[in-house]
This record gives sequence, structure tokens and C-alpha cells, in this order.
Amino acid sequence: MKTRKNELDVDFIGGVGSLTKDEEKRISEVIKMLKSKKSPTRKPTRKLTTKKKAAA
Repeated sequence: MKTRKNELDVDFIGGVGSLTKDEEKRISEVIKMLKSKKSPTRKPTRKLTTKKKAAA
């Protein structure tokens, strides 16, 4: 089966005009809220290993 892909020729998606200051502020608040809810990523920790001496 073939997959079909329609390419849209648009400059932007959304309304006709640009965002108002109030809309921009609301969007910023939502993004900040979502980022604060997201758990902070932890850096991966490496396990310390010791080299075993070969018994002769």
C-alpha cells in the first residue's frame, strides 16, 4: 500500500491576524505552568566499578 502525503502551501497556521498582548501573555503562562509540572530530568549516574586483579 502507498502512503499519501499532502503538502500544504501555507505561511502560518492560525487566525488571520497576529496575537494580541493578552493572548501572548496567556500562552506564556500556560507554557510556564507545563514546564513547572514537568519533573526535572536527572543526570544519569555511572556505577563505580573496581578492576579485579587476575590471580596468577
